[in-house]
Amino acid sequence: QVHLVESGGGLVQPGGSLRLSCAASGSISSINTMGWYRQAPGKKRELVARISSVVSPYYTYYLDSVKGRFTISRDNAENTVDLQLNNLKPEDTAVYYCNAIRGLTTALWQWGQGTQVTVSS
Repeated sequence: QVHLVESGGGLVQPGGSLRLSCAASGSISSINTMGWYRQAPGKKRELVARISSVVSPYYTYYLDSVKGRFTISRDNAENTVDLQLNNLKPEDTAVYYCNAIRGLTTALWQWGQGTQVTVSS
């Protein structure tokens, strides 16, 4: 079982930026699709971004509300998946999680603890 550790969250003002990182305890080089999800209080967990293909060029998907603001990347050698968050909005406040993905949205591994992102002035 691969364990996931997310980091990089924090409190940021609207318009600010954060870079989230996810470290996997095992290799992700054979995992076609990795992604980031988020869960806001009282809401269901939703897929924010995914990155597919084990080699470049990678194919990416973004939730409409984050397109142009978030960028997902992966480093198969380091077994990490990052999410750059720019121009943050209060509605981006949530706990962010990463995972391997089966199909389009189904998480494959046990969830990590996540990292809290709070956008507030």
